[in-house]
Amino acid sequence: MVTTDPIADYLTRLRNAIKARHRVVEMPASNIKREITKVLYEKGYIQSYKFQEDNLQGTIKIALKYNPMTKRSAIESLTRVSKPGLRKYVGADNMPRVLNGLGIAILSTSKGVVTDKEARTMNVGGEVLCYIY
Repeated sequence: MVTTDPIADYLTRLRNAIKARHRVVEMPASNIKREITKVLYEKGYIQSYKFQEDNLQGTIKIALKYNPMTKRSAIESLTRVSKPGLRKYVGADNMPRVLNGLGIAILSTSKGVVTDKEARTMNVGGEVLCYIY
């Protein structure tokens, strides 16, 4: 199956797995999805991940993180910002803040896929991929 927006497909699979209370979600891999997964893990939004390579493109297995007391997911909202039909670019001086700094914006920059806070400290701008909180 060919998707026109693989990042939106990635976010939708995560969103659907969270709503269905799944522990693990599996999806096709790509380099940008791998980098977004690493950022989510570093920031504590997912429990763990595993990249499985095969002769084709490979898969990503993501273990979702839930609060053991309230059974709520660590991820409340996933929002795609830049779409194939309308790309959203920001400079280093007007970087977006998600929930006044409580959430993260994931950006694709010349230095790689980073969060808004990391892009601010590196003083680089880029394409805003998504908001997560």
